[in-house]
Amino acid sequence: MSAPSPPAQRAPRRRRCAAVGGMLMKLTISVIKADIGSVGGHTKPSARMMAAVEGEVAKAIENGLLIDGFVRHTGDDIAIIMTHTRGEGSSEVHQFAWKTFLAATAVAKTSGLYGAGQDLLVDAPSGNVRGAGPAVAELSFDHSLSGARPAESFMVFAADKCGPGAYNLPLYLAFADPMYCAGLMLPPMIKGFRFHIIDMDNTAGDSVIELDAPADGYHIAALLRDNERFGIDRIVSKTYGEVAVAVSAQRLHSIAGKYTGKDDPVAVVRNQGIFAAPEEIISPFTKAHFVGGDARGSHVMPLMPVPLNTPVTGMYCLPIVSCVGFSIDRDGKFSESYTDFFDNLAWDEVRQRAQRKAIEMRSQGWSGAAMLPYSELEYGGFRDTVSGLLKRFRLREEPKPQAAE
Repeated sequence: MSAPSPPAQRAPRRRRCAAVGGMLMKLTISVIKADIGSVGGHTKPSARMMAAVEGEVAKAIENGLLIDGFVRHTGDDIAIIMTHTRGEGSSEVHQFAWKTFLAATAVAKTSGLYGAGQDLLVDAPSGNVRGAGPAVAELSFDHSLSGARPAESFMVFAADKCGPGAYNLPLYLAFADPMYCAGLMLPPMIKGFRFHIIDMDNTAGDSVIELDAPADGYHIAALLRDNERFGIDRIVSKTYGEVAVAVSAQRLHSIAGKYTGKDDPVAVVRNQGIFAAPEEIISPFTKAHFVGGDARGSHVMPLMPVPLNTPVTGMYCLPIVSCVGFSIDRDGKFSESYTDFFDNLAWDEVRQRAQRKAIEMRSQGWSGAAMLPYSELEYGGFRDTVSGLLKRFRLREEPKPQAAE
C-alpha cells in the first residue's frame, strides 16, 4: 500500500530575504521540530497551525533574524528549516522557534486539537531549546561556493512515531560502508569519517565519544546497534574537517521523566562532492529497517519513507520519515525550488515492504520482540503495571521432606 499523497490544501512554503552580501560567511543551518497539536488524533497539524508558523518565519526573514526559512510537517510534527549567521545554539534563533511553536499551540488549543503543546516540556526555556522538548539539529560551515564546496547542497530528514536512534543504521551505511556509498573509495572520502556518538541515557550533559570509520567501524556498530541508548550526534569528514551530518539525539522521556511522545529525530545531511551523494544517503532507507516507536511508542516497527506533509493515517501508526533537499546560493538563501526525495514511484515498493513487515510484526501483538523491553517502554504506565504485579510475587514454600518410616 502506497503512502497517502500530501494534502492539497497547503504545500510547503519557502521564505526569502534580501541578499546578505559578501563572498564568505559562517552559515548555520538549523532545523527545529515539534509536535504541538494535530487533527483527529496524532495525524497532522491543521492548516491554521501551519499558516501561523509560516507567518512567523516570514517576519523573522523580514527583520533579518533569518536569511531563509522553510516550513513542512511529517505526520503531526512541524519542522522549521532555517539558514542564518548567528551560529549553533543561538538563543535568538531558538527563542524565535519556541515562541513560534507557542503561537501555533495557541491555535491548536483554540481548535481543540489533540496533544496541543505536547513537545513543549518547560514553561520558558532560557537560551536554546535543546532539552526543552523540540528536536534540534544544527551545523555551521564557511560558505563561499569555492574550494572543496563549489556548490552547497543538503538534505533534511524528519521522522515521526519513532525513537532517537532511527538514523543510526542508514547513516552508518551511507558514511562507512562502500557497499552503499561507492564514493568512499574515491580520494575526497577514502580517509573516512569521524562519528560523534552520544550516550542518550546520560542526562547530566552531552556524553560523547568520537570514533573513526573505517578504523573503528566495529566499535561504531557495537554502539549504534542500541538505537534507544546510543545515537549519532554528528559526522565529520576526516579529509577536510567539514561537518557532514548533524542529528537531534535526545530522549524525551529521559528529559521529562514520563511519556510525552516519541523522540522523532531530525537530521541535516550535506551531500555531493566531498560527501556522499543523495542516492547513496537515501538508498539504506530501502531496508525499511525496524525501529522503536509506533502507537504509544511501545512497539518495534519498520520505518517507512514518505513524501513531505504526509499525515499518520495508516494502520498501526507506522513510523515514517521524509526527506527534503535544497541548494544554497551565495547569499545563504535556499534555491528557487526543493526536492522531495521520497515523493517518487520508486519508493512505492519500499512502502509496500514496510507495510508487509509491519503486518507480520504486529500480528505478534504484545509478545516478545514485537514490543520494546520494559526498560524502554515510553509509557510509564506499562512499568507501573508490572511493578504492581512484582509486589504480589511470593517465594514458593518448598514441601518439607517426609520422615522415612
